[in-house]
Amino acid sequence: MPTLNINGKDTAVNADDSTPTQMPGLDAMAAAKVLGLQPQNIKVHTQMAGGGFGRRAIPTSDYVVEACGVAKAARTAGITAPVRTLWSREDDIKGGYYRPMHVHRAEIGFDAQGNILAWDHVIVGQSILKGSPFEAFMVKNGVDATAVEGMKEPYDIPMRLSVHHPQVNVPVLWWRSVGSTHTAYAMETLLDDVARATKQDPVAYRLRLMGDKHPRHKAALQLAVDQSGYGKKKLAAGRAWGVAVHESFSSVVAYVVEASVSKDGTPKLHSVTAGVHCNLAVNPKSVEAQVQGAALMGLSMCLPGAAITLKDGVVEQSNFGDFAVPRITDMPQVAVHIVPSAEPPTGMGEPGLPPLAPAFANAVARLTGKTPRELPFKLA
Repeated sequence: MPTLNINGKDTAVNADDSTPTQMPGLDAMAAAKVLGLQPQNIKVHTQMAGGGFGRRAIPTSDYVVEACGVAKAARTAGITAPVRTLWSREDDIKGGYYRPMHVHRAEIGFDAQGNILAWDHVIVGQSILKGSPFEAFMVKNGVDATAVEGMKEPYDIPMRLSVHHPQVNVPVLWWRSVGSTHTAYAMETLLDDVARATKQDPVAYRLRLMGDKHPRHKAALQLAVDQSGYGKKKLAAGRAWGVAVHESFSSVVAYVVEASVSKDGTPKLHSVTAGVHCNLAVNPKSVEAQVQGAALMGLSMCLPGAAITLKDGVVEQSNFGDFAVPRITDMPQVAVHIVPSAEPPTGMGEPGLPPLAPAFANAVARLTGKTPRELPFKLA
C-alpha cells in the first residue's frame, strides 16, 4: 500500500517504492486530482514485484486516492511526515473488488461417437471492463471480450455463443487469467462429460476434436500425458486421473492430475503434471515457478469454503478464519515440463491457472459420477 510524502516547496508528491501498481500513469493522474497538483509534479515509484492479478490495476486507483486524501489532510493539519496507508486483511476482504460471478448454460447435441452436432452456449455475468479504460476498445456490440476468451478453441465444434452482462451492485475486476478463469472450466468439464457419456478416453477425445490445426495444444497435452504416466501407471486405490488443456495469453498449458475424494466428500489433489507450450522458454525456471504458483491459485478457487458471500449487501467473510485458502497440506506435487521451441516467447504470468480447476473437477467426476458445477466445489 502507498506511502506518500508531500514536499511543500516544489509541490511534488512522491509515492515510495512500497506502492504496488500496474497502472502508474492512471495512479499519478488520480493522485494529481486529489492533491490539486499537475500530473507532471507527481512521481510514482513502482514496486518491482510480481503478483498484480488485478488488484494492482484498479481503474479507480482507490488505495492511491485514499492515501493521497490522508496525506493531504495531514499536511493541512501541519503534519509533514510521510503518511502510510495500509489496509488490513479485513478491509481488503470486505471492501475489495471481486471476481465476478458467471453462469454458463450449455445444450450440447452429440452422437454415440462423441461427434458434436450442435452446441448452444449462454454466458451471463458482470462485465469487468465496464467503466475501465479498456471498455472503449474491448467491449464490442455490448459484449465484454474477456467474457468469451477461451471459448470453443481449440476444438473443431459448431457453437452458437451468446453473452449477457447484468448490472449488479458488487464491485468486480479481473483475477489472474481474467475471463479464462471461468471459460476454461466450462469448456473442459463439458467436454469431459461428453467423453464419459460416450465411453471415450478424455485425452484421445480432445486430440480428435482438435483436428490438425492446433499443434501447440496437442504437444502440450501429449507432454503432460507422457510425463505423468497417464494410462500406463496404476493409480492408488481411490484415485483418478483428470485432464484439461487451455490457451491464454498465447501460451498453452495442459494438466494431468491425480485426485481423490474422502468419505465425507472432501476432494484432494495429490499430483499435477503440466505440459507447457510457451514457444521459446527464455528462463525455464521462471516458467516452472509461474506454473507452480498458478496451479496453487487454481486450487484455491476449488476448495470448499473459498467463496465470498454477501448478506444484506455486506460481505460475510473477513479473514482466513471464515475464508478458505490452501494450506501446505493441500499443496500437491507439481511437475512442470516445457515443449521445446525456438519461436518467439509468449506469456507465462497467467496461463497456468485456467486448466487446473477443470482437471481437478474431471478427476472428481470420474470418482463420484458427478461433475462439480460450481466453483468453489461443494461437499457432497
